[in-house]
Amino acid sequence: MKPWKTLKRDTLLRNRWLTVENHTVELPDGSRIEDWQWVVVPDYVNVLALTQEGKFVCFRQTKYAVEGTSLAPVGGMIEDGEEPLAAARRELREELGYTAEDWVFLGKYATEANRGVGVGYLYLAKNAEFSGKRTSDDLEEQELVELSVDEMRSALVAGEFKVISWAACVGLALAYLAS
Repeated sequence: MKPWKTLKRDTLLRNRWLTVENHTVELPDGSRIEDWQWVVVPDYVNVLALTQEGKFVCFRQTKYAVEGTSLAPVGGMIEDGEEPLAAARRELREELGYTAEDWVFLGKYATEANRGVGVGYLYLAKNAEFSGKRTSDDLEEQELVELSVDEMRSALVAGEFKVISWAACVGLALAYLAS
């Protein structure tokens, strides 16, 4: 199999969080597509925290693009020059007030296979401990919740994690713990 070739990129919109481009691409058979839209956003991390007592710590929250409330792991954008694990540690500390020394990398995943939209780095923070006050600047209303493994599995199957990267993080963490 041969990859597609990007022949040209035109920027349609650019701001701090988003760049929208129009690409001209060449397919392996030599044909061209003149208007392939591409979206660039910063890469991000999602972290599922598991305490020494075997409880998952996550949020019940609202999000602008999600109907109703959703359960969610910790997450956020990776800052320029920041390593993904350092971003994961920072987000865990800022959003939950927790730290962990035992980290499991669950994988690096494209958010959308045909249009870009960033890469997610997913982690499980084992033996997480509360270390101090949260310093999150998130705009959404959030409620911290602690769930057992069985409660987390039930919530995942019931669709209570309404964003695919959140559901993937939870599913991969549960699979890791079951292996």
